[in-house]
Amino acid sequence: MAQADSQTTPMTPAGRAAVTQRATWVSVVVNLILTVAQIIIGWLAHSQSLIAHGLHSFSDLLSDFLVIYASRQSAHPADPDHPYGHARIETAATLILGAALTLVGAGILWESGVRLQHAEVLPTVEISALWAAIATVVAKEALYHYLFAVGRRLRSELMIANALHTRADAASALIVVIGIGGALLGWEFLDPLAAVLMGFMILRMGAQLAWGAIKELIDTGLDEESVVLINQCLLATPGVIGVHDLRTRRMAHQALVDVHIQVDAHISVSEGHYIAELARSRVLAAHPDVLDVLVHIDPEAEPVTDVAVLTALPGRDAVLAELDKLLSGLPPPQRIVLHYLGSAIEVEIHVDQADLCGENTLAQTEKSLTQVLAGHPLIVGIRLNVCTTKN
Repeated sequence: MAQADSQTTPMTPAGRAAVTQRATWVSVVVNLILTVAQIIIGWLAHSQSLIAHGLHSFSDLLSDFLVIYASRQSAHPADPDHPYGHARIETAATLILGAALTLVGAGILWESGVRLQHAEVLPTVEISALWAAIATVVAKEALYHYLFAVGRRLRSELMIANALHTRADAASALIVVIGIGGALLGWEFLDPLAAVLMGFMILRMGAQLAWGAIKELIDTGLDEESVVLINQCLLATPGVIGVHDLRTRRMAHQALVDVHIQVDAHISVSEGHYIAELARSRVLAAHPDVLDVLVHIDPEAEPVTDVAVLTALPGRDAVLAELDKLLSGLPPPQRIVLHYLGSAIEVEIHVDQADLCGENTLAQTEKSLTQVLAGHPLIVGIRLNVCTTKN
């Protein structure tokens, strides 16, 4: 995942959807023309491979309409039913597209294989099929470069998938050119053989697209390089002592990140929150593909691996009730702060300066508190702070 360009302005969801739909409508027009031309010319010129390629162009039309629908739906903002937005509609559309291509490829492969077994009875292919196939190669290759450029600019996996599909279609059309050319030279079996190879290519591409979408739907993480960059960004945040349990998952063209960061155990809740928000904002600024970062604070250098140990410790009310018994006879504390450190608790007690007079000096009070709480099974330390009561 590349670092953000400081001069790059993020595109709004509505703007992104508009660009996607405009590019896809261009693809619709091109594929509609190619579909009609290939099927008609293939039928008139007796070319099975050109007809098969025309049917594949028809599947391109279906995929284009699927992209249009998905881009419109994924541009909708988050709502109560979809708190993370609708971006995964693109993922679902990619899965449907991949599955459809797999079925189309398998069907072409089967039909062409049957025809290949009876190549001797096939009618002679005419020259018009060759020119139609060449025109298809040129049109598909130009369309691929256009769609891929748009998809890369939008960081849209679905648009890039559609572009790669178009490139595969151009390559398969090239095979059709070779097959038709061979058939015109007298090797009639090359036309159905080209259709077999084209069917295999379509099947393989569809399987790859479907598998990629499935991996995203089961929350497969980002690549190792992206995870390392995010980890480095978090560690460089002031106040972060360590990072662990960094988890990522894709959501169409974006990603979600969950992470635990360790901070000083004795800082305030508000400072811990500040450090967490700072870490989150740094990742979002450095990695535009990241939609959101969920940061969990661990208030210690070494995280508790067994959550049951931590949650088994008594809560604040129980600890204060215990301290109320133990501290009887000593100056009443103005404030008590508890630090949960692994499997034990450290107590920070704030006493009023007015109570530290005569025998109740700071040193004497701290000594008395330490003696009273010495040997307690849960409290491992005492920290005494002086505060001044405001009138």
